[in-house]
Amino acid sequence: MIGILGGMGTQAGLDFCNKLAKLNKGKTDQKYPLFVLYNKSNIPGRPENLHRYNKVLNSLLNGCKFLEKNKCKFIVIPCNTAHYWYEDLQKKIKIPIISMPREVYLHAVKRCRKNSKIGLLATEGTIKTGVYSKFFNKKFKLIHPNKSIQFKNVNKAIKLVKMGKIKNAAKAIKPAVNFLIKMKCKKIILGCTELPIAIFAFKSFQKIKKSKTFLDPNLILADSSMKKYKI
Repeated sequence: MIGILGGMGTQAGLDFCNKLAKLNKGKTDQKYPLFVLYNKSNIPGRPENLHRYNKVLNSLLNGCKFLEKNKCKFIVIPCNTAHYWYEDLQKKIKIPIISMPREVYLHAVKRCRKNSKIGLLATEGTIKTGVYSKFFNKKFKLIHPNKSIQFKNVNKAIKLVKMGKIKNAAKAIKPAVNFLIKMKCKKIILGCTELPIAIFAFKSFQKIKKSKTFLDPNLILADSSMKKYKI
């Protein structure tokens, strides 16, 4: 059984579950994967509480222990910034926790040339803590928007998705995407789990899967989860 620690935010956790189901459509109910979604929405905001490390860690740990006690085979966390606490979480949990940034990196290695530019759209917390750069700086040049675009567009789009204003979020994020394309980024990581919701608003699942520009961590994590589930 797959353990999903969600609630960061709720829309992002549901998006992960939806992609997990769509990737693995069965002809009957029994063909779908078994999973538990713990929508632990009371976890303190990650970007706002980087300096309160243990407060966030303890809340994440309680969520992971809940999933562990419920006999999950492994855990996934559909929140990029939460992976700042990944190593300490894994030390305290007996079952594996799949690293979202690592899975995205392994996915990129197979599809992108060495030293190519890859854009990163993410929270300021994700950028500051280097949860992606510690992987991608080994083989790629990771590019993120300037401070003005980060504040006016990326942060705004993330907030709008959390508020359920998806159309507005889709409009808000466009200048950030255009900036990274002008910087000649070959791929763009949607490094906040709210952003795929904004980018792919009202598009079919097939278009999401076939996107040549975007790397969707939720989709990549869902695919990796199913491969591990079948072992």
